[in-house]
Amino acid sequence: MIKVGIYGASGYMGSEALRVLLKHPNVSVEWATSRSDAPIEHYHKNFYDRGLKFVRPSEAMPCDVAFFAIPTGLTTEVCQSFLKNGSKVIDLGADFRLNNKEEWENVYQKIHPNWKLSEEAVYGICELHRNEISKTRIIANPGCFSSSSILALAPLASERLIDFDKIIVDGLSGTVGAGSDLDLALHHPEITNNILPYNVVNHRHSYEIEQELSLLAGDTVIVNFSSCYVPISRGILTINHCFPTKALKRNELLDLYKEFYKDEYFIKIIDIPKDENASWNYLPYPWVAAVSATNFCHIGLDIDEKRNRIVVYSVLDSIGKGGALAGIQNMNIMFGLDEKTGLDFYGIHPY
Repeated sequence: MIKVGIYGASGYMGSEALRVLLKHPNVSVEWATSRSDAPIEHYHKNFYDRGLKFVRPSEAMPCDVAFFAIPTGLTTEVCQSFLKNGSKVIDLGADFRLNNKEEWENVYQKIHPNWKLSEEAVYGICELHRNEISKTRIIANPGCFSSSSILALAPLASERLIDFDKIIVDGLSGTVGAGSDLDLALHHPEITNNILPYNVVNHRHSYEIEQELSLLAGDTVIVNFSSCYVPISRGILTINHCFPTKALKRNELLDLYKEFYKDEYFIKIIDIPKDENASWNYLPYPWVAAVSATNFCHIGLDIDEKRNRIVVYSVLDSIGKGGALAGIQNMNIMFGLDEKTGLDFYGIHPY
C-alpha cells in the first residue's frame, strides 16, 4: 500500500483528494492536516461519522507521497523536510508550475523560496509529460483553466496548424475554484443569476498555457485569456478561439484530435455529427455537468469556414481533472500503477 498524506485538507482541493484516495485500492491515507481544532465534519459534511480526524501540521509524518493544498509559496518551504525523508510531493498549488523564475516571481508577487526544487519539478499534465512524471519526485499540478485550455489546443499547437499570435481563450469557472475563503462577490446573493468577470487580463494561468503550448509548438505561443465566475459550484469551460493557417474541415479536425488522444482514457473527443436541420445544435459540444466529480476532460470543436476560425470547447471539473484527481492520476504514474486506478468512475446525471 502507498502511504499518503494530505497537507491542507480543510479546503475544497484537499478534501477532494481525501474523498477519492479513501477509496483507492492501493492507498492507505495516513493523515490529513488542518490548522484548525474543529472536527472534519465542520468543513466537510460528506465525511460525517466516517471516523476521520485532522492532525495538526506538526504531527504530519513522512510517508510515500504527500499532497499539498496550501497557499502559494508555503509548499516549497514545508515540503523540503518530506523530500529529505524520502517522500514524493504532489503540489496542488502553484509553487512549481512555471519554468522561468523571473516570470514566476512577477506573476505571484513573491520571492520563490527554493528555485532548485522548481527546476526539478515536472508539470503534471499526464497526457503530455507521462514519461517525466514516472521518474520525478515532485509534481507541479496544473491550474484548472490551464489544463482545460492546454488539452484543448495541444493537437493544433503540436501540428502547427494555427496562428500562434492569435489565440483567444474565454474561461468560465464554478465558484469552487475560488476556494473556501469568503468573499463578497461569491456570496450567494451576489453570484446567483450573475456572471462575474475577474482577472480579465494577465491572468496567472495564461503563463502556464503559453509555456506548455510553446513547448509543443517549438515556437512562441501567445494566449489572450479572460475569465469569469458563473453560478455553478464545480466545473470549468474554456472556449478556445484560434485561426488556422490552412483550409480545414471539421471532420479533419476531429480525426486529428481522436488520433492525438487515441491512447488517453480520460480525454473524450465529442464527435457527434451536427444535425443540419436542427434550429440549434448543442449535442456535438461538451457539457460541464457531464464531467462533474470525475477525472475526465471532454472536448468538442467546430470550424467557421467562412470566417476561418476554429473554436474548441473543453470541459473538466475544477478540482477533478483540473485539480486533485489529476494529482491522483500523477501519483498512479509515479508509483507504476495503471493510471485509471481509483479514478475509473463517471459522473452522475442529472447533476
